[in-house]
Amino acid sequence: MDKQATLGFILIFIVLMVWLYISAPTPPPPTDKTQQNDTTIVNQDTASPTPARTQTKTDAKKIVEPTEDFGHFFDLPTATPQIITIETDLAIIEMTTNGGKFHKYYLKNFNNWYIHDLPEDASPIEKYIQLLNFSKSGSFDIEFITTDGKSISTGDLIFNTDATNYYYKLTGDDSLNIKFSVPAGENGEIVKHYTIFGNKYDSEFDLELINMGNIISNKTYDVVWNAGIRSVEENSADESLFANSSVFYGGEKVKLDAAKFDQTYEEDFNGQVDWVAVRNKYFVAIMIPHSPEKVNGAYLHGTSEPRPNNGINEFYAAGFKMPFNNEANLKKSFTIYLGPIDYNILKAHGKNLDKIVDFGSFLGLKFIIRPIAEYVLLPLFKFLHSFIPNYGLVIIVFSLIIKLAVHPLTKSTYTSMKRMQLLQPKIQELKEKFKDDPQKINKETMKLYSTYGVNPAGGCLPMLLQMPIFIALWGMFQAAVELRQQPFIWWITDLSRPDTIFHLGFKIPLFGVDTVAGLALLMGVTTFVQQKMTIKDPQQQALIYIMPVMLTILFMTFPSGLNLYYFMFNLLSIAHQHYINKYSKSVELVPVANPNKKKGFMQRMMDAAEKQSKQTQNKGKKK
Repeated sequence: MDKQATLGFILIFIVLMVWLYISAPTPPPPTDKTQQNDTTIVNQDTASPTPARTQTKTDAKKIVEPTEDFGHFFDLPTATPQIITIETDLAIIEMTTNGGKFHKYYLKNFNNWYIHDLPEDASPIEKYIQLLNFSKSGSFDIEFITTDGKSISTGDLIFNTDATNYYYKLTGDDSLNIKFSVPAGENGEIVKHYTIFGNKYDSEFDLELINMGNIISNKTYDVVWNAGIRSVEENSADESLFANSSVFYGGEKVKLDAAKFDQTYEEDFNGQVDWVAVRNKYFVAIMIPHSPEKVNGAYLHGTSEPRPNNGINEFYAAGFKMPFNNEANLKKSFTIYLGPIDYNILKAHGKNLDKIVDFGSFLGLKFIIRPIAEYVLLPLFKFLHSFIPNYGLVIIVFSLIIKLAVHPLTKSTYTSMKRMQLLQPKIQELKEKFKDDPQKINKETMKLYSTYGVNPAGGCLPMLLQMPIFIALWGMFQAAVELRQQPFIWWITDLSRPDTIFHLGFKIPLFGVDTVAGLALLMGVTTFVQQKMTIKDPQQQALIYIMPVMLTILFMTFPSGLNLYYFMFNLLSIAHQHYINKYSKSVELVPVANPNKKKGFMQRMMDAAEKQSKQTQNKGKKK
């Protein structure tokens, strides 16, 4: 979750707490407790890098720089690299003999953000996004140390290939097997076999190391994905919030985030690793070994650098540490996925690839938020789109369904707040009567609550219970690839980006916002109307103005799809509140039959506070 969103949720939480504070007597301060933060996110903003992985290879040099001296076993490359292009239903793939690997990878179903600025005669390939950082060593190399002490990366070698054409066209269930090989020493050979499919984002890869026993030292080699994947969105700073490298290790996903420009981030994992991945906001490259139990471990590496106009570039490498026991003919198989972070596609692969989909978290509530998004909100969202083609209309219907789902909590909130309003005159009388005795005011106020069966937290608690739903929605809309470049109506041309209507020319202090979004303004207006209809207590009038202004500024940089949802939800809440005010039965304060039957939580707190106060006074008298 980015800083602005976190700030927004914190401010909303503070406002709710202030509301509760104003509406109820102040309980004694709770005892401080130290909470242990148990997280699987590796983010070393303040910590020093973890110990380097135990290999002879220079640890900080995960991405091997080309060298002129390849030792006794490899010749200095002199041939000109060749490009083989493979077009499938989903991608246009360029493979190169320089390293025997992917060179460029265009996704045909996803356009560049600047597509509307391209000339009419632009070729289709100019419109598609391209995922690979081919100028930074690209992808998928084999690295090892030779017995004569040379650091070798296959990305520096020119391979031979059995490809007979420079262009292949695959459709449907078609597949293509392509082989790359390079000699090593007298009898050694490194062979890469790829199987490309016509209708899949994933490819199969087989690595053969033939007669390499006297060449590879240390009984180990690495299979690595270097330089991550490209930043392909207009707002690279926003995209970087989701970019990371990760592994599935020990039954959970562990990720590394390169958060600072002046620091190199590294993490090592020993033992079985099911997969490694590098991602940006919407797309991912994943390497999956067919036999993870035969993997020695993995490592992650990340750096970031600034770009003009407050942009950010993040580069990640991820790799497997593989055992080598001088086999005469070693063969290892992998699956390579290069494509969108689509929950259904990744879920269908199994192997916990769906964990790559990040639904966000807040205050350690991931264990609540993810199931809500994964098993309720996302399936409902996709179901609606199965018969509603426009995602904007899907969001409107979606907001109506969510509003109906939280209706019981909303109704409880309205009822509790109304009863609290009716009780305010009586509380005010107590404050006047015992104005010189705050302890007495609190005690008598709690008795008043008990007499009429009013829970002072009754209005706030239902709103807090809705927070996991709203946070899950935020995470889903923030990173849903389905919304990328999806238009709605009028000026709303991309539901995954802010619907900016003009730029301020300056940044609002604290929030760092310099744009105005139309839906954010509409959301702020409806929030103000809703607050105006709901809050009647004079002591809470400031909230009517503070909450809408804060939310409006915060939501200026949020995706328009998310703002559309909250705008519609507010409209429905206003209609609901109007109906309650006009047609619902009036709420009356009626004393409960047996108010002392069971004391509430706050009453017990007040009793404990009063008891402690008396004990303190008695000790003072004895002294």
